[in-house]
Amino acid sequence: MFYNNLILERRGHVAVVTLNRPERLNALSRGLRDDLMAAVEEVRTDDDVFAVVFTGAGRGFCSGADIQGGGAATEDGEEAEAQTPSRADRIYDYEYHWVGHQAISIYENLDKPTIAAVNGPAAGAGMSLALACDLRVGSENTRFKTVFLERNLSPDSGMSYFLPRIVGISRALDLVLSSRWCDADEAYRIGLLDRLFPAETLVDKAVELANELSSWPPLATQAAKRVVHHSTEATLREQLVYEVHALTIGRRATNDAAESRAARTERRAPRFTGT
Repeated sequence: MFYNNLILERRGHVAVVTLNRPERLNALSRGLRDDLMAAVEEVRTDDDVFAVVFTGAGRGFCSGADIQGGGAATEDGEEAEAQTPSRADRIYDYEYHWVGHQAISIYENLDKPTIAAVNGPAAGAGMSLALACDLRVGSENTRFKTVFLERNLSPDSGMSYFLPRIVGISRALDLVLSSRWCDADEAYRIGLLDRLFPAETLVDKAVELANELSSWPPLATQAAKRVVHHSTEATLREQLVYEVHALTIGRRATNDAAESRAARTERRAPRFTGT
């Protein structure tokens, strides 16, 4: 499928989704949000895709919302010149933000492992996109900025959900209330980034990591991801029940379950297909 605002390519069992509006630091226009939702649905239903890497074209990951061509946060935190004069009025375009929230939900609920290769600045809703991924990898060029308070706004696009769960409430408030840049070293230290790689090999290393994740049984991987996410909203008793339910996936009559048993019996590496 052709997309106007992003590039979708497959590297073996890994899909690489590249936000492709480099002239706007990959700011999230309506078109890019629509393309992102469609691309996520495409890889979700592709049984040959076991993991997904998200990154940005050019020198940035994503500078945040670009409302109807309006300004986006640039690398130094200043807003790019708006193409239309009424952006301040449109900032409370609830339909736009609801579509954005739907995009984050679809993106975060993707069963397959997701990795954000944060190749440069990630600000506002662009930072939220990275937070919604299972893992985040970066380089010396990676920087995060919450940015919302500078626009007289509170966090949206799921940031208020993901950020405290990743770094803790006090660190999340530090980043939100100060609206300061968080560089790669700090991001790695506080858990915003899971791995650091050289900038020139960042996407290749992210794909390599995604391939490692893809080596495990796809159905079990999906179940494991659901179990971990479920724990954030469950009591211990609820979580134990959910774990038992999820364990049945690895034991039921699937091709991967049979292959797992056969590989152990025959003392060979299993060949999982996700069926």
